[in-house]
Amino acid sequence: MKHITVDLSGTRIHLVEQGEGPLVILVHGFPESWFSWRHQIPAIAGAGYRAAAIDVRGYGRSSKPTPIDSYRMMELVGDVVGLLGALGEERATLVGHDWGAPIVWHSAALHPERFRGVAGLSVPYTPFGETRPLEFFRRMAGERGEFYIEYFQQPGRAEAEIEKDVRRWLLGFYYSASGGPELGSVNIGIVPAGRELRDQMAFPATIPPWLGEEGFDFYVAEFERTGFTGGLNRYRSVDRDWEDFTAHRHQPIEIPALFIGGAKDGPTIWGAPAIASFARTLPRLTRSVIVDGCGHWVQQERPAEVNGLLVEFLDAIHG
Repeated sequence: MKHITVDLSGTRIHLVEQGEGPLVILVHGFPESWFSWRHQIPAIAGAGYRAAAIDVRGYGRSSKPTPIDSYRMMELVGDVVGLLGALGEERATLVGHDWGAPIVWHSAALHPERFRGVAGLSVPYTPFGETRPLEFFRRMAGERGEFYIEYFQQPGRAEAEIEKDVRRWLLGFYYSASGGPELGSVNIGIVPAGRELRDQMAFPATIPPWLGEEGFDFYVAEFERTGFTGGLNRYRSVDRDWEDFTAHRHQPIEIPALFIGGAKDGPTIWGAPAIASFARTLPRLTRSVIVDGCGHWVQQERPAEVNGLLVEFLDAIHG
């Protein structure tokens, strides 16, 4: 694996790449990094492709602009498209997990001519509609409290909770959203009034095997160094995105697509209506796979299964 840093008109994007062949861009979610694709990079490279896993702006070694506006979806789509030129490629295939999934979905929707295919993990494609995202999330929570995305809105609030003990908070978040707890990440979706998100978490006695001591230590070191504001600012941009995408509401994706979710993954469970709409929103969908017993961190919890599905998808669209 080779570490590279590219300049996208003043925005520094760090990535890790391996292999030669058609480009495959891997985009992570919260709270992760390029490292979340550690099992996929060599598998994709070994199948004859050039795998490039990025640190999304706000994370790792990439730029961390201060304004919340810098984390609008349009800005992140611009980073993905800009990577093509920076890496000397005309087209690529996109793979995204968690927040990385909406980033690649919307990149494909806005620029289908630049991408051969798109795969989203955990978060199904949901084109913007008539309802503001935060209004929708408030309806989901109802009287039970705040949906976690609404809980993240106030700058500094979640950061203050996490900074009390970064290591323990990450352990609880990773474990609670995995397939380990009985009900998976559905447990931590709602924060009751007067409570913190960590109050909703379960904490394992040992590091989950899918994460491992070395992997967990990597994440802890990254976030103790960088903080969480960049990643959280993505959540704080959701209503801004809705405004930016006024001209693209209800827009389908017209290139080959793949979806992979976990049966115990909150965003996949909450996204059931979006999955049911794939015939309209993803008319060239090749497969939609729900992995039994798997939680939110699907490519880390079930790497062999995900690798097989991704390589199958890549081979099919490259004929």
